[in-house]
Amino acid sequence: MEGGSPDQGSVGSGTKRSSASSGSRPRNRKEFLYRFVDSGMLTAKLEDWFESISNKSEPKKPAFDVPFELIELQKFDYALEGISFQQVIRMPNAVYASTSDAVEATAYLAIEDFLHAGVKGLWEAFWSQDEPMPFSVACLYDENLKFYQAEKAVADGKLGGLCATGILLTNPRHPHGKWDQILELALLRPDIRNFAMDSDRQLPLSVLGEALFYALRVLLSRSLSRLNYSQSSNSVFILLVDSQYGGVVKVEGDVNKLVFDVNNVYECAAEWIIKHSRIAVSSVDRIWNKLGNANWGDIGALQVLFATFHCIMQFAGFPKHSVEDLAADHGPRLQARRAERQLGDARVNGNGLFRFQQRSVSPEIVEVQDDSVKIETEQLMKLEVGSVLWLEDSNWQKGYQINQVLNNSEHPYYIASPVEDPQKRLFLYVGSHPSQLEPAWEDMNLWYQVQRQTKILTIMKQKGLSSKYLPQLSASGRIIHPGQCQRPSSGGNCDHPWCGTPILVTSPVGETVSQLISEARFGMEEAVRCCHDCLSALSTAASAGIRHGDIRPENVVCVRSAVRQPYFVLIGWGRAILEDRDRPAMNLHFSSTYALQEGKLCSASDAESLVYMLYISCGGVLPDLDSVEGALQWRETSWSRRLIQQKLGDASTVLKAFADYVDSLCGTPYPMDYDIWLRRLRRNINEDDHGKEIDTSG
Repeated sequence: MEGGSPDQGSVGSGTKRSSASSGSRPRNRKEFLYRFVDSGMLTAKLEDWFESISNKSEPKKPAFDVPFELIELQKFDYALEGISFQQVIRMPNAVYASTSDAVEATAYLAIEDFLHAGVKGLWEAFWSQDEPMPFSVACLYDENLKFYQAEKAVADGKLGGLCATGILLTNPRHPHGKWDQILELALLRPDIRNFAMDSDRQLPLSVLGEALFYALRVLLSRSLSRLNYSQSSNSVFILLVDSQYGGVVKVEGDVNKLVFDVNNVYECAAEWIIKHSRIAVSSVDRIWNKLGNANWGDIGALQVLFATFHCIMQFAGFPKHSVEDLAADHGPRLQARRAERQLGDARVNGNGLFRFQQRSVSPEIVEVQDDSVKIETEQLMKLEVGSVLWLEDSNWQKGYQINQVLNNSEHPYYIASPVEDPQKRLFLYVGSHPSQLEPAWEDMNLWYQVQRQTKILTIMKQKGLSSKYLPQLSASGRIIHPGQCQRPSSGGNCDHPWCGTPILVTSPVGETVSQLISEARFGMEEAVRCCHDCLSALSTAASAGIRHGDIRPENVVCVRSAVRQPYFVLIGWGRAILEDRDRPAMNLHFSSTYALQEGKLCSASDAESLVYMLYISCGGVLPDLDSVEGALQWRETSWSRRLIQQKLGDASTVLKAFADYVDSLCGTPYPMDYDIWLRRLRRNINEDDHGKEIDTSG
């Protein structure tokens, strides 16, 4: 985009600011933004960098991460099942196949309508059906960087100068929009579809550079704004669309690290992008069909809607109804549909496998009575005490006999023994059958419990993390089902209900803290020891950059032995955080404040979740919570009134002190000092272990 300097009113920095903003740095930043108007010059400064990262990227592997994982989009898709979106103005097919201004004008009108339908549907579904939507949609005119309704821009002869469409905060005082109030920008570009046809190709710098230019302008404007953003304002989403396809670019970074040299605007901007920004680029997928209707449930539109969802959170805060809350309704809807279609038992068994019904019919066309149709229910494959499972790894096969069936309030898991060593006890987790194209919501939890936890424990093993307070990976692989496997030579699985189902086997085995609490067997000594052991596990994992993200009573087990004191092991690592794009579990009772607000973990988040678990174990009462707002309010009240510290202080002064420490650290970038608290907790543990030396690893 090339254009003249924007007028002062069109830039988010045009208003007067406080005295703190009157120094040279804010003035330089404002002047920097005023001069930052040419996307082509920025793109030219990024050529060497772009060529370098393109050459370094592996074949068939994109140079940039994706903004959303497929599992996140699937969860979001479930949440949107009951939500209606309607684009009234159809997108003209093949906009650029015609030179008609009318066709291009209709395309801008259609994009406006698409964005309006999306943001309106999301606002009413997640935030409020009663309050009016505080956002509007308009097109950006490149000569003055102001926003106009597409219809008015076309009528005023500005069609040729339109360069983007944006979702903005509604502001009657600034009808042409302010840059600091932009939620999201969509760029209409004719060549996007070429990258949908060939998934190995990445966006060219000409397209990506323009997206980076607009993203940085928005971030700079926000940094000069007086708006109080509900969420972090350090990230922005840019949409790239044509008449059928679209993708998402996410740019994140702290613009305070940008050098505001007004004489070298584009060099400084390029340096910031290269050194201080994180860029994520989605795949390019179809959004509109040939009739111009949006495919709201497909990947292309879902990516755009999910980006818009995150943008709304930046301005409006966390929604009243979370994605997890709405997605959880998928299971009941699935069961209702099965009952509606009279498919028999609408329940899903503990392994995520449905009962099947099969009609026995003659190959000839014959007249039959209703009662002559025989319904045969396939024998349900389920695990019971005494069942033996055979696991296939790449090099060997191993059998496990089920000794006990357990349940962690979400899905069953098992205590099993190797066939060759019946005295040994192990946890065994069975995942969902991979052939389920439309898995129930519960199966996503199974994916985290089995497949992803297998990945995390494997990484721990590869990195040499060793602690008795961490679970150990004993085995993983896939079930070998009874009978002959008819697996096709091309790969995949046969038709047997068990074929290809993943298994994870871990050690050691113990009772969960939730069970101990329910049976009143979790006292002061157990609380102090549990705090020490869990902190030790977190410390060991943190040394490799791994955080847990899902600490709750069901994910801590007490291991007992005849020759030593009981100890606690932190299990359930399926939601662990390895990198910034990973998201922790969202639990209204046990998630940290930062996780509920930002969807991420700070350094003290796991410790905060541990404090909540210890709070209820020491007799604290958790209220009934049905929304994120309610959960955050409870946390604010409990910490400010020191209710949590007082309850923990009734059990142990060291736990009270630890809670105070966690409270001071929550939401800050400062790291946890594990060592000092492990030493303090260790001094408060009763070390009478019949002469045995206590393992104080960690």
